[in-house]
Amino acid sequence: MAARSARFIAFCLAFLALASAAPARELPRPETFTLRNGMQVVVIPDRRAPVVTHMVWYRVGAADEPRGHSGIAHFFEHLMFKGTRTIPPGEFSRQIARNGGDENAFTSWDYTAYHVRIARDRLDLVMRMEADRMRNLRYSDETFLSERDVIVEERRQRTDNNPGAILGERMRAMLWPHHPYGTPIVGWLHEINTLDRASAEAFYETWYAPNNAILVIAGDISAEELRPLAERYYGRLRPTRDLPSRTWVSDPPSIGPMRVTHRDEKVRQPSMTRMYRAISYGTDTGRQAHALDVAIEVLGGSETSRIYRALVEDQRIAVSAGASSNASGLGGGSVSVWATPADGVSLETVEAALDAVIAEYLRDGPTEVELQRAKSSLSAAAIYARDSQESLANIYGASLAQGESIDDVVNWANDISAVTREEALTLARGTLDIDSSVTGWLLPLEAAQ
Repeated sequence: MAARSARFIAFCLAFLALASAAPARELPRPETFTLRNGMQVVVIPDRRAPVVTHMVWYRVGAADEPRGHSGIAHFFEHLMFKGTRTIPPGEFSRQIARNGGDENAFTSWDYTAYHVRIARDRLDLVMRMEADRMRNLRYSDETFLSERDVIVEERRQRTDNNPGAILGERMRAMLWPHHPYGTPIVGWLHEINTLDRASAEAFYETWYAPNNAILVIAGDISAEELRPLAERYYGRLRPTRDLPSRTWVSDPPSIGPMRVTHRDEKVRQPSMTRMYRAISYGTDTGRQAHALDVAIEVLGGSETSRIYRALVEDQRIAVSAGASSNASGLGGGSVSVWATPADGVSLETVEAALDAVIAEYLRDGPTEVELQRAKSSLSAAAIYARDSQESLANIYGASLAQGESIDDVVNWANDISAVTREEALTLARGTLDIDSSVTGWLLPLEAAQ
């Protein structure tokens, strides 16, 4: 139950590039309507099988947590399965399994989403239970404390016991020292341990409301067929008056490069990562985020990229190397570059070589061949996802929850295709600034490089 990866969303968006670029693969524009209480509904008809993917996306995530209460958004991802006045604890999951469905949930800095895939004739059951827990969640003090312990253990297993996760958490905290994106989604351990029921319920009552939710259904149904069900179950729910503004604090300007080293006895292979703050689809104007995605794909997005060819194939000083952009944030994005040295090669050597590749790229920019190959790669990467209902529901749900429109998603392919060499180079130069970066080294405990 973790946040969807940036690569997953990028792959799904790339699928739309294929769909809108080739007439034979065109997707129908989703059908949409809004309930009287403000709930947005998106329907993606797919008649190939009597199955539907039902997702509810709440426009609330870890970035919306009150200071000192980190982890509360992720906490509610768990608490939502603990019952209502009419559904006993655990019964939601049992009912889904009993009716042949599968479920999941995940939390991001920008949203929390709940997913069910089930037969079309069981959709009524899912909507009834999902609408019920949107406003009628109930749990005992014992359940609250027990589930808080579950979150603590999850953090210990996934973060505290993972040297790479610890380093990544420290780097994000340095990259976003004031903005909430610097706070881990799972929360800081000392704050998770002090989460109290009163604060949790205030968070739930504020954000878990129909006017703060997007219902996305992909599958064997049309908007005309869905509307009566949506109105019956979701349309009766009380909205939250005066929803808080999702306006977050900004970070001060960077004044120089930052570095952090993490040593751990569990590390067997040293590695280095660098992160830069970047623009995103939620903060850009024009095609800036599209240009950034193309630029970073050229630099390090594949085994034909500049970084991989230079460090792994030509110089043979690294066993892996690359770069990626996470341009999906409502409040901004990031770019990462990384490398793992070959045996006998120091991190200093690898980092110097990586810096040289980046410097040459920022000086000369991508060639036209590289540019076209990157655009094709962004489309081709997700071709295998083109028949997935879940992918479609994720594409639209995540994009809408992060401030984009349906037109933004549908037009993504054309915008990627329109990116020029000059646009890509401009975004690369504006983003890959060493003075606005955090570099992390992950080393074995005994290393003294």
